[in-house]
Amino acid sequence: MATHAAISSPIRTGVIGFGTSGRVFHSPFISGNPEFSLDLIVTADPERRAQASHLYPDAQIVATADNLLDRADELDVVVIGSPSGTHVDLANAALDAGLAVVVDKPFSITPEQGRALIEKAQRLGLLLTVFQNRRWDGDFLTLRSLLADGALGQVRRFESRFEWWKPVQAKSWKAEATSLEGGGVLYDLGAHLIDQALQLFGPVDDVYAEVLTRREGGAADDDTFVALHHGSGVQSHLWMNGMAAKVGPRFHVLGSTAGYTKWGLDGQESALKGGALPTDEGYGVEAESTWGVLGIDGALTKVPTTRGDYGAFYVGLADALLRGAPEPVDPRDALRVIEIIERVHRLAD
Repeated sequence: MATHAAISSPIRTGVIGFGTSGRVFHSPFISGNPEFSLDLIVTADPERRAQASHLYPDAQIVATADNLLDRADELDVVVIGSPSGTHVDLANAALDAGLAVVVDKPFSITPEQGRALIEKAQRLGLLLTVFQNRRWDGDFLTLRSLLADGALGQVRRFESRFEWWKPVQAKSWKAEATSLEGGGVLYDLGAHLIDQALQLFGPVDDVYAEVLTRREGGAADDDTFVALHHGSGVQSHLWMNGMAAKVGPRFHVLGSTAGYTKWGLDGQESALKGGALPTDEGYGVEAESTWGVLGIDGALTKVPTTRGDYGAFYVGLADALLRGAPEPVDPRDALRVIEIIERVHRLAD
């Protein structure tokens, strides 16, 4: 049985799921980091099995999570990139098998589930972390740097959006899952937007929300707005909308001395989906044409976007597993996000 203390390089890794999460956000970074080996991939879909075998010929492809857990002694860490409603059960099973665990967001469906997972990992002495990869978006890193430098003065209002136009949802678990199963845009992209707001401006003392389902027959929300009042005094307005015929800026931040506005989404996801690798020379670099602007109207300056780097999560994971550093994302941070999501759903009921 692998434990945190027993792990050595390369870190033997299994990935559960080879949809967008496992294929795009996890496997390329695991394979491209010399401190990891990608040993097992779980997918029952024949097309995805063939794709996984082609991309990662040294990995064993198995059909079920049980198949992976039966070989837990061959692994050190498991990455859970399956549908949201399965995260908690799979994380519990992996911890019981003696494995360190990376859970994709959302961490859990309820705060009680998340607290129990954290307590179990602590009791067993196993690492547990959550893949909040949007902390390494180039635009977020840029904004964080601007705030650290005091470039906006005292921030008063933070606007953050993930919006797009997709009136017809492709048939998938995301189209069919209810909020009780972790479905809906609030659990999906809201988990990123809320996490980013908490990282920038700290704890929340008041919440307002509008949670709407626009698609006919939709199982969960697809157009949600959340307002957070932070103890620091900042007001965060967060939009997540799959039905936006005209999208707003990714970030619009107003401070006492300047503002910052950034349009367009970080390009890492689209690049990875298009076949780019994290090791490519231009990976994570944003074109000057989409840089944000800083200042006041009439005196705006373009701000180069910091290079995005989702691979930093796995660098941090290796540091934690091999060298005793803190986990790259504290699961208690992810728990605070779930607490806010639950509060929003209670307000909407």
